[in-house]
Amino acid sequence: MAKVELKQPIVQEISENIKDAQSVVVVDYRGLTVAQDTELRKALREAGVTYKVYKNTLVSRAVEGTEFEPLKAVLEGPNAFAISTTDATAPARVLAKFAKTVPALEIRAGIVEGAFYDEAAMKEISTIPSREELLSKLLGSLQSPVTNLARVLNQIAEKGGAADAAVEAAPVAEAATAAEAAAEEPAETPAE
Repeated sequence: MAKVELKQPIVQEISENIKDAQSVVVVDYRGLTVAQDTELRKALREAGVTYKVYKNTLVSRAVEGTEFEPLKAVLEGPNAFAISTTDATAPARVLAKFAKTVPALEIRAGIVEGAFYDEAAMKEISTIPSREELLSKLLGSLQSPVTNLARVLNQIAEKGGAADAAVEAAPVAEAATAAEAAAEEPAETPAE
């Protein structure tokens, strides 16, 4: 069997992995210990990201003619590939967070939703919250005016309730004041 025939299944696997990918991030993993690599793989797996080490020539063949072809420019040296089909920013987020604690890991470049980004741009993308976080912030923003309106209406009702109580208490207070005033007036003396 020729070497090309042996490598074709791997090229096919790479093609299948990136076919529906929202993002592919290329990282230089040199300098990671086995324990650090295991920890990184676990964090990526929990985020729903596929993380594999492939030969650059095989990746180059697999991305040819696809939206991921610009990655060929950074395929030098040992590389690992983080691929996500569900959350476009998840690979960059997890890798950047891990790179803060392990400086040996370097993000080289990536393709996010069809656009090529270099190392600096990938670090910016890593600061974008996940879809769930953005949706929860949006929901909180939408609920905030309704909550504030409910609080204002509640305060008005409480103040209105206090005003009603004051109105009801006013006639009683006026009657008490009139009774006190009458008691203080000197009694009329009967005509002699």
